[in-house]
Amino acid sequence: MIYSEKVMDHFRNPRNVGKIEDADGEGEVGNPVCGDIMNITIAVDDADTITDCKFQTLGCGAAIATSSIVTELVKGRNIQDAVKLSKQDVADELDGLPAVKMHCSVLATDGLKVAIDDYLKKHGREPLSGEIKSADPNFDPHGEEESAEGEDD
Repeated sequence: MIYSEKVMDHFRNPRNVGKIEDADGEGEVGNPVCGDIMNITIAVDDADTITDCKFQTLGCGAAIATSSIVTELVKGRNIQDAVKLSKQDVADELDGLPAVKMHCSVLATDGLKVAIDDYLKKHGREPLSGEIKSADPNFDPHGEEESAEGEDD
C-alpha cells in the first residue's frame, strides 16, 4: 500500500494531538470492523468559529493522518462550514488515500460532526451534521471502497 508524502508526514508528525479540557464539543466515533477509534474535541468562540481542535486516535497510520489533517482544516472555520467537510476533502488535502483507507476519512469527518453537534446541543441548538455514517450499525467501512476500486480516477 502506497501513501502520499503528506499522509506519511501527518502520521509521523501528527498535529494537534491531545484533548481540549473543558471542550465546547466532543465527538467520539469508531468502527468495530477496522478497530479505529477517534476522539475529536473543539473549542468554539461566540461567533461559532472553531478556535482549537485536537484529536486522540487509536488506529492505523491513515486514521492518525486523517484525524490530524481534519484538526488543521477546521481551525478558524465557522461551524456551518466545518460541518460540510467531506471525506473527499480530507483525502484530497492529503494528496489521496488508498481506496481501502477511505473509511478513515469518513471516521475523521464523522468525529468532527459529532463534536459540532455536541457543541450545538449544549447550547440548545439543532444539530447540523445530518447523517453520521459510522453510527449506523450496518456501516461497512470497506463497502464504498470496493466499488471505488473499479472506478476510473
